[in-house]
Amino acid sequence: MTIEPRTTTTRAGGTATTAAARWLRRPQPRPGARTTLVCFPHAGGTASFFTPWAQLVPSHVELVALQYPGRQDRLGERPIATMTDLANAVAEVLRTGIRADRELLLFGHSMGAALAWETALRLEAGTGPAPRRLFVSGHEGPRRKRRGTVHLLPEEQFVGKMKELGGTDPRLLDEPELREMVLPAVRADYRLIETYRPDLEARLRCPIGVFTGDQDGEVTTEDADAWRETSLGGDFFTKVLPGDHFYLADQAEHIVAEMFGAR
Repeated sequence: MTIEPRTTTTRAGGTATTAAARWLRRPQPRPGARTTLVCFPHAGGTASFFTPWAQLVPSHVELVALQYPGRQDRLGERPIATMTDLANAVAEVLRTGIRADRELLLFGHSMGAALAWETALRLEAGTGPAPRRLFVSGHEGPRRKRRGTVHLLPEEQFVGKMKELGGTDPRLLDEPELREMVLPAVRADYRLIETYRPDLEARLRCPIGVFTGDQDGEVTTEDADAWRETSLGGDFFTKVLPGDHFYLADQAEHIVAEMFGAR
């Protein structure tokens, strides 16, 4: 996680709305793209985590990464406290901030996987673009969702857990002034995902693809395969790649290849 200046975001057909500009980041805008891939970061994660992916996706794909409140250039905003409120907000931003005439794909890692799932449910149920496929990574299927208490840990233990899991620059956790800035959003994200209770009867019409690391201490292969029962779309796959919970930092090329048909 890094602190970045505010940027201006545009989309084909005109300047994006203020809300969309806050939420949606396009590392390499592609007005002529036929597909939009929306990426949902992990707990404490930022849109910039997915910046390198913009060079990996095919030329007909525009990558859009979500920037949640409470981090980087949104540092002054209060993090959203519940999954319901966050998913509602993201679904509304996607309805107004992305091209409805493109194929829409969603990819989420860890907390972002659960958020992408909840967002997909809302998009399918309402107006606006519905996803053609959902990709989830590093998170158990809804029926295997476990309770968590990491968000309740005292500060030093909480920071130790963050370092153990990875995904947050250790320098931000070691420097007291930076820690004071970034820790509230990270803890809020953990509170959100650890208190989240999914609807176990919900199903998506679109297919689902699942990625996980073979050494992920947080998610077993059985946890990953449990996503199979959440889709009515029929076409389902689980891909296990080398690495721990943040295996995707080293496996981005393989993930992108899998998503876009090089299976």
